Amino acid sequence: MAKRKKPKYQIGDTVVITIYGTVGRVTDVKWLDGDYLYEVNRSHGLFIESALQLFSEYDGKIMEHEHIDIEYKFFIGDLVQVSGYGADLFKVIGFRTEIWRYKEDAWEDVIYELSRISDGQWLEVGEEEMTLVADAESADTFIQKLGLLYLVDQEKSTKTPALQNKVRKAEYEEINRKKEKKELIDHLLDIYNDYRILYELFSDQEYYHVMRVVLKKLKSLVSNDGKSSHV
Repeated sequence: MAKRKKPKYQIGDTVVITIYGTVGRVTDVKWLDGDYLYEVNRSHGLFIESALQLFSEYDGKIMEHEHIDIEYKFFIGDLVQVSGYGADLFKVIGFRTEIWRYKEDAWEDVIYELSRISDGQWLEVGEEEMTLVADAESADTFIQKLGLLYLVDQEKSTKTPALQNKVRKAEYEEINRKKEKKELIDHLLDIYNDYRILYELFSDQEYYHVMRVVLKKLKSLVSNDGKSSHV
């Protein structure tokens, strides 16, 4: 068996990819079908020996690499509003950077991919059209509160007299009902406070309308307790 030749380049060597004129570092060496193949800068592609040259021996033109620092204002999972869509809420599901270079001009655009909470509609917008409502960490909690408000709105249409009579039969069920009612009031107060903050920030009448709906439901819950008719 013929002795395998040694690779011309070693891991860690600084080389030039001659077909591109770009500089990189050898990060892996592979033996395939009698030839060495080289990985540069942990890229997915492999280069044959003739496509590379040690940087110290290269006398051709080196392509300059541009270093770009981009500050992202929004991240995946953030809950936002979009200009022109009123009080609709969207969640950030992805983003990309588009780099534009011309002879006398240059700029970068960050494009965000969004999904509307209400129906999943997909949307692409620039960051200047977006306003943060809740960051990714608190977005789900905020959405749950909105969902609770919807459920409260549907409560009257789903309850039947027969069900109400059944609930009142057992004392422990009455206790549970009062406990659930207290939790519901607490959640409604949270929703009211969240929308009050949003209204103070954006002065959107839709937020004010939600605040009034929540107050109306709170008054209804308290008056149904039979003890008080005031919040």
